[in-house]
Amino acid sequence: MHLTFRNSGQKASETELAFLKSAIAVENTLHTESDILQWIDSKKKATVITIEQVLFSEMKGWLFHPDLGNLVHETGKFFSIVGISVKTNWGKVPEWDQPIINQPEIGILGIISKKINGILYFLMQAKIEPGNINYVQLSPTLQATKSNYTQVHKGSRPLYLEYFSGEKKDVRILLDQLQSEQGARFLRKRNRNMIVEVEGEVSLHDNFIWMTLGQLKQMLHYDNIVNMDTRTVISGIPFGDYPAQLLELYGAFESIASSSSEYERNLLRSSLDRDTHLHETEQIISWITRQKALYELDVSRIPLKDVRRWVKTDYEIHHEEGKYFSVIGVNVEIGNREVQRWSQPLIKSAQEGIMAFLIKKIDGVYHFLVQAKLEAGNLDIIELAPTVQCLTGNYRKGLSEYEPYFLNDVLNAKPDQIRYSSFQSEEGGRFFKEQNKNMIIEVDDRFPNDVPESYCWMTLNQLKDFLKFNNYLNGNFLLHLRKP
Repeated sequence: MHLTFRNSGQKASETELAFLKSAIAVENTLHTESDILQWIDSKKKATVITIEQVLFSEMKGWLFHPDLGNLVHETGKFFSIVGISVKTNWGKVPEWDQPIINQPEIGILGIISKKINGILYFLMQAKIEPGNINYVQLSPTLQATKSNYTQVHKGSRPLYLEYFSGEKKDVRILLDQLQSEQGARFLRKRNRNMIVEVEGEVSLHDNFIWMTLGQLKQMLHYDNIVNMDTRTVISGIPFGDYPAQLLELYGAFESIASSSSEYERNLLRSSLDRDTHLHETEQIISWITRQKALYELDVSRIPLKDVRRWVKTDYEIHHEEGKYFSVIGVNVEIGNREVQRWSQPLIKSAQEGIMAFLIKKIDGVYHFLVQAKLEAGNLDIIELAPTVQCLTGNYRKGLSEYEPYFLNDVLNAKPDQIRYSSFQSEEGGRFFKEQNKNMIIEVDDRFPNDVPESYCWMTLNQLKDFLKFNNYLNGNFLLHLRKP
């Protein structure tokens, strides 16, 4: 079923309209915002959680390979910490060595959805990861690596796996994408992001709750409540695109005007308007292609023991200057997991990072300033990233190898320019208590449309088009539809 707009030649699918309706629905007939926050807190209080940093030698099941020095699991599964040597003509550092996470398996990040009283609801999990800052975060229904769902750990089968594995036949796939993850510290890692819809009854297990998409986005107002994997999946949700004249005809979304701000309506306009943009999609593809042709990325696997300028002790692997990140080992006990006790390495960041978009109205529609960014673990050299993305290291001038473009515009933004600001965690299954400040900052007409060659203005509608394809947007690309 499609809704066709006369004389527009454009169709909005039933799925896109269902997603849009759910994104607007912030009032949940099942649970209020306060109910959800209390429920998350109750899960934290009810679960035994012990995370202890230990010597590498005290990690059960993990060892350093006797020849290569790589940190590996005794089964050869899950993931490993290996070394890479990088050479590039991008940026100011032409070559370096570093440890990196090698996890060649494609994991599943899957959300079950279901219409309740005509609104699409999402089944979210209160999941505890060893690296989470506040332990419990809202995670996809299923968040599992291949080693997890094939039960290499000899634990119980992940709940709801059958909805994503093809075992259940009465399931409709609404979203199915391969997206990259954290190219700075994962080696060519990808996840399968899925949303499926069911019509029948779904057993509701203890650590799961139904929420609308609008409520999920409201949870982004709070620091470290919505985990990285959930943010990645929902960022790929399409709402359709519509002719500018139609959107203007409806008076800038009159139907939601009573429950949203002008900023929110402008974001929604940027997400839906297919006609108004500074650059045509073909021009943007050509720009990305030029960037990939211009820059070179030569990544060679090397033994972890041979990585230059990194120091291995009994307790951690760290850079000789204390920058970037370190590798540590932890023993974990979490009472509600498929396996309740285990050991594993985690990546510990040297300090907090910053992820920020500059946005500007161009021809009345918000455009996002996007950069073409090279990271060592990228599959295809360049991926689109936020305007400023400083994951690790001290990003302030004079204390790093480079100062990112537009960093001062972010750090010196006036309060009335800041449209969004909150701390959001990295994925707690691999990163130890790491958070980045996520920001959206609006600039005015004095800010130039002409930007450096590695940057481009794009609307949300255009960005969501690129999310349909693999390896265009990097793992730190979070699109906010609603205002905090």
